Amino acid sequence: MLNQKSILITGGTGSFGRCFVKTVLSLYPNVKRLAVLSRDELKQYEMAQEFPASRYPQLRFFIGDVRDAARLRRAVEGVDIVVHAAALKQVPAAEYNPFECIKTNVLGAQNLIEACLDGQVRRVVALSTDKAAAPVNLYGATKLCSDKLFVAANNIKGERDLRFSVVRYGNVMGSRGSVIPFFRDQRSKGELPITDPNMTRFNISLQEGVEMVLWSIENAWGGEILVPKIPSYRITDVAEAVAPEARQRIVGVRPGEKLHEEMITSSDSPNTVDLGPYYAILPSGHTSYGIDDYCERMNAQRVAPGFSYDSGSNEHFLSVPQLRAMIERQMDHPHAAHH
Repeated sequence: MLNQKSILITGGTGSFGRCFVKTVLSLYPNVKRLAVLSRDELKQYEMAQEFPASRYPQLRFFIGDVRDAARLRRAVEGVDIVVHAAALKQVPAAEYNPFECIKTNVLGAQNLIEACLDGQVRRVVALSTDKAAAPVNLYGATKLCSDKLFVAANNIKGERDLRFSVVRYGNVMGSRGSVIPFFRDQRSKGELPITDPNMTRFNISLQEGVEMVLWSIENAWGGEILVPKIPSYRITDVAEAVAPEARQRIVGVRPGEKLHEEMITSSDSPNTVDLGPYYAILPSGHTSYGIDDYCERMNAQRVAPGFSYDSGSNEHFLSVPQLRAMIERQMDHPHAAHH
């Protein structure tokens, strides 16, 4: 699938990007070129130490910002596949600096779409977040805008063999935004802050996120938002798994935070289908295909009317021993040092 192809990943020095690069280089040694675009020269330097040019001549590093349309046009030259992982995603920082978040997450998305339309790109997969479903904070709202831009980009591709699709998932265990490294840091104080004892989150590993993107590159029709079927956890169980001896102190839900993560709202149910490992939210309105065509071609089933998918009502929850085992595995992972 990726052999002899040129790939660009934006935000490629982040948690997802590093895992994606590592996976692609090990599964597809004949990839023609794998270019990492990001803003931070130090992170690129560190990543180049991990993947030296002598062993990985196909890897390239591009300093650039998705806000810079001209730079993106240059970056997608000769590229077949684009994975868009660049984003500003710290919720409090986005609330305090809203337009900075809009410039990267919304205007940056459109810059990338335009560059892909002007180049020879064939497949584009953009990363989304659970926070884009019924958003309650600015970060979620910008990612909802971004998702809409990528979905609608399929309407203006004309005769090009080009597909844009979106992959949406929740908390990545062990990534830089995850609660687990924070809890581990706080463990020595003998007390962990818990926002709300009823809070739940979805759980996905970086590797599962990467596999989902690879699945999407190969199989997505264009226009769908793919959502993985993954287990949930209770925040109190994570605290128990990380530091069983620590006291749990309730501190209250932070601004812009939900009690349960939503990935598919009941309003999405008329356009949502079940693909087996994933759900797909299909675009409503203008598309080159109908939901029935999609089901037939992809061997998918429509979901029940009023269906929704959130971490609180999920049927699969991780137990404390399962969480503990996963956290230990994750933290002994070679990537963990960078998060």
